[in-house]
Amino acid sequence: MRTFFATALRWLSIFTLVLGGAATAADGGTLRVGSKRFTESYILGEVLTQSAAAQGKAEHRQGLGNTAIVLAALQAGSIDVYPEYMGTIDLEILKNASASSLNEMRASLKPMGLGVAVPLGFNNTYALAMRADSTDVASLSDLARQPGLKFGLSHEFIGRADGWPGLKQRYGLPHAPRGLDHGIAYEALAQRQVDLIDIYSTDAKIRQYGLRVLKDDLGYFPRYDAMLLYRLDAPQRFPGQWAAIARLEGRITAEQMIAMNAQVELEGKSFAAVAKNWLTPASAAQGPAQDPAQGPARAGLLDKMFDASMWTLTRQHVVLVLASVILACLVGIPLGIVAAFAPRLRQTVLALAGVLQTVPSLALLAILIPVLGMIGTVPALVALFVYALLPIVRNTCTGLLGVPQGLRTAAQALGLGRRATLIDVELPLALPVILAGIKTAAVMSVGTATIAAFIGAGGFGERITIGLALNDNDMLLAGAIPAALLALLTQGLFEAGERLIARRN
Repeated sequence: MRTFFATALRWLSIFTLVLGGAATAADGGTLRVGSKRFTESYILGEVLTQSAAAQGKAEHRQGLGNTAIVLAALQAGSIDVYPEYMGTIDLEILKNASASSLNEMRASLKPMGLGVAVPLGFNNTYALAMRADSTDVASLSDLARQPGLKFGLSHEFIGRADGWPGLKQRYGLPHAPRGLDHGIAYEALAQRQVDLIDIYSTDAKIRQYGLRVLKDDLGYFPRYDAMLLYRLDAPQRFPGQWAAIARLEGRITAEQMIAMNAQVELEGKSFAAVAKNWLTPASAAQGPAQDPAQGPARAGLLDKMFDASMWTLTRQHVVLVLASVILACLVGIPLGIVAAFAPRLRQTVLALAGVLQTVPSLALLAILIPVLGMIGTVPALVALFVYALLPIVRNTCTGLLGVPQGLRTAAQALGLGRRATLIDVELPLALPVILAGIKTAAVMSVGTATIAAFIGAGGFGERITIGLALNDNDMLLAGAIPAALLALLTQGLFEAGERLIARRN
């Protein structure tokens, strides 16, 4: 048992050095660009990153989640800039009751240490759309007379101040919307699972699915001109990179943005490749996307699974799982010992571990970003540590309580003190049960670690988030299958260890 704790401490030290070194390296004069978890934001993030990289170091922390998470990352200094929309800044971030001018927005953002600049040249407003065969509704006002329609709206739109709550009030809509990820909403509409979805006006799939965009006849939606939301100190810290980004002002038309979205969603091109093609002079004036039937063949499942990122994502995933489980062991085993031998504290300790287990993962990540002041590996590691605690605490307590009282009495009769009895008798006897708890925590952590991608910590979840954004089943499987195989491998290694311990005993 002493060997176990020594090994755990040694691994923890190694991981602390690795993570600390990685954080330091990522901080050295690198402009960090963020993006949300939908196609256009991924592409714009790549355009900003590649533009800045021509003048210095720049990295793209992609697919960080919804507005709340990306804004928290910006305010915490984990990113320096990300593409945002004027209406979102005005109504969702600043909580203004009505549209304000750009100068008023800048004055409101300044106390937050933020600024808005570089209008990219296109307006990507919210809208609602239906299938072309839905001829009874032409405008949003008509929806009030169709209470039986099934609404499938993105989760962010349902909760936004400039989304469903205000829209429902403005048009007097009686409907109860169903929450859908934006990436799968078009497919749900085509399969008649819902009758109406929220869209972005530059979505490439509007044309592909032949949808009718409903007229906003009461003028509810404000303009959503694409802008850059940034930390006020970014232009001074990265003058070269910022000058390159500033040259993007007014260069992207709505038609070009639709074309870039189509190249990703319909032709299967990568975000980085689409951004690079647009940034080259020959493609700056590109027109609508090609017919996907005439475009390049999409990469298959195996190509996506074993692409150049496979080793990096595997390393990130394994590091997150190992580090979080080691931390959970260092905290959970002592807590389990306390719960076993302090009956008055037992229910409190187990209840606390159980409550932590029930906190929704994305909510926990959103809380940890402002608390820790960063995104990436550290908050992901803390979240995974929290979720790994319960099985380790519970099994440690159960294993120790299962040690026969006669063996404790015999140890004391041999002159062993309380501490020696615990280390040399009770913990070794409880080890199989404790290892079962650690195995459960490790296998669970392999699956839970996919949430790390939502805050830029990488791992196989990165492919899953991209697959969700694009409704790309192959990309989803390219992330889910390696995670499942890693979980099976983890379980197999623990079972082999359990058999080895059983033979020695």
